[in-house]
Amino acid sequence: MLRLLGNIPGARWIMRKLYSVEHPSLEREVFGLKFRNPIGIAAGFDRNGDVFRELDALGFGFVEIGTVTPLAQPGNPKPRIFRIGNDQAILNRIGLASKGLERVISNLRHNRENIIIGCNIGKNTVTPPENAPADYLRVFRNLYQYVDYFTVNVSYNTTFKQYVPRTRESIMEIIEPLFDFRRGQNQYRPILLKISPDLSNEDVDMMTDIMIDTPLDGIVATNATTRAQGLKTSVEQMKRYGAGAISGAPLTKRAIEVVKRIYDRSNGTYPIIGVGGLMTAEDVQAMLAAGATLVQVYTGYVYNGARFPAKICRSLIEQAESKAQ
Repeated sequence: MLRLLGNIPGARWIMRKLYSVEHPSLEREVFGLKFRNPIGIAAGFDRNGDVFRELDALGFGFVEIGTVTPLAQPGNPKPRIFRIGNDQAILNRIGLASKGLERVISNLRHNRENIIIGCNIGKNTVTPPENAPADYLRVFRNLYQYVDYFTVNVSYNTTFKQYVPRTRESIMEIIEPLFDFRRGQNQYRPILLKISPDLSNEDVDMMTDIMIDTPLDGIVATNATTRAQGLKTSVEQMKRYGAGAISGAPLTKRAIEVVKRIYDRSNGTYPIIGVGGLMTAEDVQAMLAAGATLVQVYTGYVYNGARFPAKICRSLIEQAESKAQ
């Protein structure tokens, strides 16, 4: 639907008038980039950069596309996404469905109208783990001129054949070639890690230490969870849905905890993009209070509809004006 709307002359202008909220208190400068507001759409929604202009017109301050893989791949068999209404959640086993580098480059090479675009990068499912760094580097190099920042996805929670780098050494093998390539470029592109909420606290600390000890610019916390615990939906119903990762309200508490832990361990000196379970404007305020610099929504947008970014922005404006009094 967004693609169709984008092809109608004047549609994005109308969408911007209806849905976009602008105010000086919403503006953020992060990574040397000026965001008109701190509300982004998380990776997975616009996987191939097909509708970033339309999402911008709907009021998002930035759009993270991807996960982008070098070659096109279909993802997991359908059906692969289910709305869990009783829990305000989504169960997702799409996997890394991607149309590949060529499609993404074709979408991004045109004028972007100063839209801030992040790119979540990963490896092809068929690529063996020992060759994973080459896949990440290929996407990074080819999209370097087209996007504003990169997120290195090390939290694959929606693939049947899970590839999750679990050690400091395996993560360093992926990110060090990216740093080496960036050093030779005239333009600086921030690099972030995206981590899972299912990490132990000790592993969250390890990821934070990697950020502190390397040229990483920040962390995106978190992805969806594979732990179907404390749900209102029955175990029998969840078994009928099958395997997958859960996003939405069941994730809120843990996602905020992880962001707070990263913020405290890094003494608040690194940008954190907080994502996971942000279903209300109050959730977003809590995530920002925990230490997030920017936030991303996905499931909250699905449940709340197109006016959700505007609702969040207005609540942040009211909060800022209340503090100023």
